[in-house]
Amino acid sequence: MIKNRQLQFSLAINEALDLMMANDKRVFVIGQGVKSPWYVGNTTRGLLSKYGEQRIIDTPVSENAITGCGVGAAIAGMRPIVVHPRVDFLMYGLDPIINQAANWNYMFGGNAPVPVVFWLIINRGGEQGAQHSQALHALFSHIPGLKVVMPSNSYDAKGLLISAIEDNNPVVYIDDRWLYNTSCFVPEGIYRIPIGRAVVRRKGKDITIVALSYMVKEALIAAETLRKVGVDVEIIDLRSAKPLDKKTIFASVKKTGRFMVVDNGWLTCGLSAEVSALVSEELFKYLKSPVQRIALPDLPAPASRVLEKAYYPGASLIVKKVKQMLRKGK
Repeated sequence: MIKNRQLQFSLAINEALDLMMANDKRVFVIGQGVKSPWYVGNTTRGLLSKYGEQRIIDTPVSENAITGCGVGAAIAGMRPIVVHPRVDFLMYGLDPIINQAANWNYMFGGNAPVPVVFWLIINRGGEQGAQHSQALHALFSHIPGLKVVMPSNSYDAKGLLISAIEDNNPVVYIDDRWLYNTSCFVPEGIYRIPIGRAVVRRKGKDITIVALSYMVKEALIAAETLRKVGVDVEIIDLRSAKPLDKKTIFASVKKTGRFMVVDNGWLTCGLSAEVSALVSEELFKYLKSPVQRIALPDLPAPASRVLEKAYYPGASLIVKKVKQMLRKGK
């Protein structure tokens, strides 16, 4: 039995890819920069030499063609993982995802699976500016036929990717490079995290905070600060933006009576709006105070370190908003 095996987020992705490629010859990786380990944050390190250029396919800069190739290969019976190192530039390749992959199995009465993973990487911060910093999970969550997962730690990064690769229909797997250097315990071998199942990261009785991806980390930091002033926070990591685990969310809100959503996307029409609407519609009688949301302001990302500090929400804002909720709820 392995004890205290710590693995970085990026290397957990690498391990999942290696295991699945070794386990199933139909699995291959295609995308920009996959033969250059630094380009995708060490997530593909060593795979080219092990599996060759027919299964680690480094492509020209043509997002629509790359994505279309992946969708076509999935329809033909392969299990491609289509990498977009910056989710922003996938906008060139939306047609194969939204018009084809998401609809294909439905149009053929459930008899034409499309087992493709669209692996999208968020590259926010570092003065990269508005065209390189966008978290677009709400866009894909809006589309019927797509599943959307967003891990917050190394353990989930590996388990969710394995589940996504094994799924018989399209999965949008989104990770945040701000998590790549974080570490936690990760078992060896293949294990799976069910898509659509949230997890309670921290139990509490005063307020429920729902978050996903990098914002789970910030929520946990905020919860520790609030603990020191007597506030007991329950934190739910969604793990999947679609489908949503309403059961886990609702059970927590019924217990605490206060609810906040912390999202790493924009506020308007985002994931926070959807989750807040669900709770307000179905659990209004349990709420002791209005639902609160924390998300990005409705502005493009700035290309200035000073402005980035104001633009991206973090633990301090969560603490401030929770204290305000508790004062109003008394």
